[in-house]
Amino acid sequence: MSEGHVRRRTGGRSARVRQAVLDATLRAMAEHGQDAVSIPEVARQAGVHETSVYRRWGTREHLVIDALLTYSQLQLPIPDTGTLRQDFITFAGSLADYLNSPFGKALARSMAAADDDPSLAEGREEFWRGRFDLARIMIDRAVARGELPKDTDPELALEVLIAPLHLRVLLTHQPIDDHLTGRLVDLLLDGLSR
Repeated sequence: MSEGHVRRRTGGRSARVRQAVLDATLRAMAEHGQDAVSIPEVARQAGVHETSVYRRWGTREHLVIDALLTYSQLQLPIPDTGTLRQDFITFAGSLADYLNSPFGKALARSMAAADDDPSLAEGREEFWRGRFDLARIMIDRAVARGELPKDTDPELALEVLIAPLHLRVLLTHQPIDDHLTGRLVDLLLDGLSR
């Protein structure tokens, strides 16, 4: 077979190992908190060699961020409904469902836990920057459609949308329902259109 015809495997063992390690990381975070995740224990739980984890992720912080980003991308896809209002309602509804789940609550609490460790703070910042980078497409599309002014700050708009949901889960323990998310979206869009 010539070099041009070499078939690359997609998935396979590497994908299975990666998924096993990420799953073990998420379980450890949900059970014990982000700062209790250890590469040796994750490797043991995933059934892989510790050196494999270090080779692929390098540090515990990189492993945690990869696990969180991968999980949140699966659980919180970025909608494309054709209007910003419906995108925001769909996105906020998905986030509410995620935050209302036992696993979502545990991960949110883990990410919000106060910690002076600079590497953990850097990891949280990297996680949120990654989520905002993915979600800003909703704002960019709305600007292109003329639904929002060109000077709209995507990160601020997304912070205003998601902060009340996290507040209810982490601090006030109030319920989140479709009525609330619709009201939040309308309030946000009213403010953005001024």
